[in-house]
Amino acid sequence: MTEHENGAEEQIEGVFSIERTVKIGAGTTARRVKQQAYYYARQMGDNLVEIQGLNADNVPFGPKERISKEKLLNDYLPDPSRYSAVMKKLREIQKAVARGDKFRKRGETFTAEYEYNKALSLDEQNVRANFGVGICYMARGETDKAQEVFERVLEIDAAFGDEHKHLFNEYGIQLRKNKLFDESVEYYNRALELTQDDENLFYNLARVELERGNHDDVRKALAKCLQLKPDHAEGLKILTYLKKRGLLKPKADA
Repeated sequence: MTEHENGAEEQIEGVFSIERTVKIGAGTTARRVKQQAYYYARQMGDNLVEIQGLNADNVPFGPKERISKEKLLNDYLPDPSRYSAVMKKLREIQKAVARGDKFRKRGETFTAEYEYNKALSLDEQNVRANFGVGICYMARGETDKAQEVFERVLEIDAAFGDEHKHLFNEYGIQLRKNKLFDESVEYYNRALELTQDDENLFYNLARVELERGNHDDVRKALAKCLQLKPDHAEGLKILTYLKKRGLLKPKADA
């Protein structure tokens, strides 16, 4: 960690290690051994650092944890050489995903899938690669494979973050277009466990429930959408549709 010329402290980003004691074996053969655990660390605030373990390929993987900067500097040791290896792997992943995105947008889904899988071989929780390969499957009508990816995506909290919102919405729409209605509803409900202030999530949920003919659920989701954004253009179209067909209860029209 260094200081800039204006006296401001440089933000921490690097690989740090800590020695941990782990239990190996069971019963009379059990023993405790010391192992080095490596973490990718990135400063998130004045005194907060986010750490994530590294897998065997030196790629950040698994759950993230936030600790104080003081704890990091006191309990962990920096490892600059391993940081270089981590950055090299991350660049490999980013390039493979970028190539996958390029081919997918061209409609070359098999080549795109190949590139996404190269990224997933290093980081199986890479959000863009998972979304990308899932969209490729759905574009080709391979619903069984798409459902496998769907189950994997549901377990990745980061998939529903703001930084992936564009892909997130595209993926949900593709689920609906492929008539995977149950999966689509589960997908949006999973997202709503993490955020309740996104009007588009409620709109998309209403759209799927409309396809399923669940008008009570349409009204509930639509009411939430328009509560958050009263001028939501697509939401208002569904509202008009419900009114014309006498499917709107008085309280939902308020």
